[in-house]
Amino acid sequence: MKPLFHVSVLLILFFSAGIQSVDMPTPDNPTPVRAADEIPIPDPPQLAARAYLLMDHNSGRVLAQSNADERLGPASLTKIMSAYVVFRELAGGNLSLRERASISEKAWRAGGSKMFIEIGKRVSVEDLLKGMIIQSGNDASVALAEHIAGSEETFADLMNTHAERMGMQGSNFTNATGLPQRDHYTTARDMALVTAATIREFPEYYAWYAVKEFRYNRIKQRNRNRLLWRDASVDGVKTGHTKAAGYCLVASAERGNMRLTSVVMGAKGEETRAQASLALLNYGFRFYETHQLYAEGQPVETLRIWRGEVEDLPVGPAEDVAVTIPRRTYDKLSAKLIKGPDIFAPVGKGTVVGHISIALEGEEVQRVPVVALRDVAEGGVLQKAKDTVLKWF
Repeated sequence: MKPLFHVSVLLILFFSAGIQSVDMPTPDNPTPVRAADEIPIPDPPQLAARAYLLMDHNSGRVLAQSNADERLGPASLTKIMSAYVVFRELAGGNLSLRERASISEKAWRAGGSKMFIEIGKRVSVEDLLKGMIIQSGNDASVALAEHIAGSEETFADLMNTHAERMGMQGSNFTNATGLPQRDHYTTARDMALVTAATIREFPEYYAWYAVKEFRYNRIKQRNRNRLLWRDASVDGVKTGHTKAAGYCLVASAERGNMRLTSVVMGAKGEETRAQASLALLNYGFRFYETHQLYAEGQPVETLRIWRGEVEDLPVGPAEDVAVTIPRRTYDKLSAKLIKGPDIFAPVGKGTVVGHISIALEGEEVQRVPVVALRDVAEGGVLQKAKDTVLKWF
């Protein structure tokens, strides 16, 4: 991903008195794009699945989708959400990988795929996590849920709390395994959201999704994600299957500085879901590219602040800003800063004061909030009087 200043970018500030243009630094571009070099973008592949979605991890742009908001049974894709909750507990200091969980009869009796834990034994959280992620163990999922929340039902409440916080508007979880239950559902879009949060927040734990096999209790089981063997750029994420849900797969791959995540739900077979996922990933990497434009907290301009202890307020994005565009169209990007109403002190760091509009060939493709990068307190009596007079003119 290249910084935006590698191309000619116009930053335009809209003031109440008119428009002021400010040129950004424009170093020479060593590889200018010619019209003949442009790659036409075909329609995304049509897949034999009930729902699917392809999303860029860094920009959040959706490159392909079908029925992405349809509520479907997620099968073991549920465990992506279950693992996320466990990771949050680890990060919050409420849990450690070395802790040992007692295995209940309910966990031991869990149907479907297993890591083969034994009733009454004590198993480390780390082993249970690997059993859930790599072996897709339903017994491990129940054991973790009970250890963290006391019961699987209470753990499901935690799952729903985090899902709501992340904006997963089409999901409701009633268990930690994905075994079919009434009112247990999610969407392809929501699975992409929780996957993105996992990769972004917990890269050290996300690495387990790339592990191809795990041995526990003298039983070695292989990861069911076939793409881990077929494509070296794939490093996760999770398969799922029940008769009701069909065959599901969330896959994520990184090639160069670009990461894509695909979600396929309701395919008719293991090979179908693998081929569909690979088709989506190849389509995205072939026809699109992602560039980081601004870093979190990077000043993009200094705005006038009235009646403050200082007159200048540095502003910039609150988060890293990336954009995903068709390949070889980078020189056609432009950006402008749209200033909001006049800014008066006091202003707290993080206050939204406008937005950056990012356009490709004049058409807006992304809009990013711009925030104050420092606190500014009210100025003294003389400063406020001076600014009042200036505002009159």
